[in-house]
Amino acid sequence: MTQSLPQVRFPDGTTVPALGLGTWHMGEDSGRASDEIAALRAGIDCGMTLIDTAEMYASGGAEDITGAAIEGRRDEVFLVSKVLPSNASRKGTIAACEASLKRLGTDRIDLYLLHWPGRHPLEETIAGFEDLQAAGKILRWGVSNFDIDLMKSLTGLPGGESCAANQLLYNLATRGIEYDLKPWMEERSMPVMAYCPLDEGRLLRHPSLGEMAGKLGVTSAQLAIAFLLSRKGVIPIPKSSNPERVQENRAAADIRLTEEQLAELDRIFPPPRAAEPLEMI
Repeated sequence: MTQSLPQVRFPDGTTVPALGLGTWHMGEDSGRASDEIAALRAGIDCGMTLIDTAEMYASGGAEDITGAAIEGRRDEVFLVSKVLPSNASRKGTIAACEASLKRLGTDRIDLYLLHWPGRHPLEETIAGFEDLQAAGKILRWGVSNFDIDLMKSLTGLPGGESCAANQLLYNLATRGIEYDLKPWMEERSMPVMAYCPLDEGRLLRHPSLGEMAGKLGVTSAQLAIAFLLSRKGVIPIPKSSNPERVQENRAAADIRLTEEQLAELDRIFPPPRAAEPLEMI
């Protein structure tokens, strides 16, 4: 395992590890809480210090787990959380963030995202984000599940140019953003946070990927993560409640795929040849 992870830069110059930790489905079963906390701490220990969570996950339960995992280590972590669209009015965004801060046991969130587009005008949500920034409760803000048209609309609004990231469904089996959205974001130094990097486990059962991984002496999960890490400005956030699996995911950052290997992945999982509707889960 190398000494340090590759880094991804946000528009304001802040750098974070290119490989983070997801928490979707954490906090749903109290019997698994200790394992989930241990897995997140194992990730921090091996340099995966970006943790992604949301008020939606287990109705705040994942934020509780995250808060327990980072207790005493807050300054080591780059913390990401999200506001539900139903809460994303100006006042609602502020109230939701304050509730998240309480569950997380912290006074600030490093990156606060609108979870997906909703009924509240984006101008209201941006105003809420700006109020939270002025109060020091969030350091930067972004969105999730926004397609290219929505991103263009967002960044054209007053204050919208401050959007720092877009969290998207992105993995070997879901590559539509590569056609237009990812290049557009790359031009603006705006990272893609890649959720479900293993396609909710389906990639682990893909025969051709498994065959290629076996030839390389790595796991299918490691190969799928290594592919995303080979893309500029991408931060995959795999979720695991197993400390050993977290360390296995971390080892994917040490894989350097050749042009021939990337071409083989393109053959197995063809990149888009035209614009596609944004996929999301």
